[in-house]
Amino acid sequence: MPYEPPPELAELTLAEIAEQVASRKLPPVEGWKPERTGDSNMRIAADGTWYHDNGPITRPAMVRAFSGLLTRDITHNGETGQHWLVSPFEKLSIEVEDAAFIAVDCERKEGNLAFRLNTDELVVAGPEHRLRAAGKPESPAIYLHVRRGVEARLNRSTWEQLAQIALDEGADEDNGWTVTSDGMEFSLRP
Repeated sequence: MPYEPPPELAELTLAEIAEQVASRKLPPVEGWKPERTGDSNMRIAADGTWYHDNGPITRPAMVRAFSGLLTRDITHNGETGQHWLVSPFEKLSIEVEDAAFIAVDCERKEGNLAFRLNTDELVVAGPEHRLRAAGKPESPAIYLHVRRGVEARLNRSTWEQLAQIALDEGADEDNGWTVTSDGMEFSLRP
């Protein structure tokens, strides 16, 4: 069956986004305990392009398949570390220059913030998918937790969409640059 990307975020209700999220079947990576480890010879560039043996992976379906196998080490003090591609038989390191995903669209839906990733995955910000501001106040980088320690960085146009949402809702220097989603407040300042 050919891959059918989800409709544009602007065309979906929050319930339809939730349905899209629930319909994505991810492998049960958390339950796999592979004995063999190694190097995948893969990297994800800062622009979201996936490479294998220094050549770009040009099939979006392969990137979507690999993206469901991603996990990231989290230390006891909450620090993040190495990214991995995990299968039932092996755990392979993957180099990630910045974030494993790029958030390419953002919409305010019924009080929540919905994002589309470069893999066509939809994510709603909230307790399990927190927004994190990094960088410098004059040039922040905003990240969205996707799953298993893996994040998406908002690209420039998505950051501008999010900043416009914050402005439309009264954000300014006095009351802070914050947005809310799924009952949580997130700062857009590092």
